[in-house]
Amino acid sequence: MKSTFLCIISVTVAALFFNCNTDDGPNTDKKGGWTLKWEENFGQTNQFDSKYWSKIPRGKSPWNKYMTDYDGCYSMAEGNLVLKGLINTTCPNDTAPYITGGVYTKGKFSIREGKITIRAKLQNAKGAWPAIWMLPDDGAKWPDGGEIDIMERLNSDSKAYQTTHSYYTETLKQYNNPKHGSTGPINPEGYNEYSVIIDKDSLTYLINDKVIIVYPRIKTDKQGQFPFSEHPYYLLIDMQLGGDWVGPIDPKDLPVEMKVDWVKYYLRN
Repeated sequence: MKSTFLCIISVTVAALFFNCNTDDGPNTDKKGGWTLKWEENFGQTNQFDSKYWSKIPRGKSPWNKYMTDYDGCYSMAEGNLVLKGLINTTCPNDTAPYITGGVYTKGKFSIREGKITIRAKLQNAKGAWPAIWMLPDDGAKWPDGGEIDIMERLNSDSKAYQTTHSYYTETLKQYNNPKHGSTGPINPEGYNEYSVIIDKDSLTYLINDKVIIVYPRIKTDKQGQFPFSEHPYYLLIDMQLGGDWVGPIDPKDLPVEMKVDWVKYYLRN
């Protein structure tokens, strides 16, 4: 499978814009013991800020096998970044039947500790698999470096999955000591807030400010149980389609959209 591609047809589409604000000093926007350090309000300026974000390239895994840099999978609407899943009818040089959009901060902005929250609205579709997650930004191989799944939603579910992956869970199959994932209720028709708190000895997952699951560091003689204090992590936000977990895609439900209102990153006061 090609890793990246360019459409050979020129199409006029809305430009994709990002607005990122950072503050290396104290920030007066405080919320429940947290100080806001970085905020991304999509669609607030008319300038693409490549300092923080890149489009996710095509890969060979189930989650990225339809990723594209085609502008038609990206837009701004009403202050939202809109990531789309489409039937591929516009890029004849690409053999993929579907194309999807996704962005990440890889190599540009990473997090070691603190709380990150994303407000998003997920459209319903059979085979839709939107995700918000984190991977190591220092070259650590999967699953040794860990994976933090802040949100995965399947089809038209009224729940979202939040999961911790590592060598301990994936290679040694230690799924329940401690429990590595859970689900929480969402409003399937509206916006929801998805969060993770990264601490030295725990990951705490929340949906709409409600704690769903805490994954702690434990004492064990087994390898790779809690690598999350050892690496910086970048953020991925992507519209995915199909795969063994989510099931088959129904073309009649496409296009499907994932709207991202904002991203906020906090440190403890």
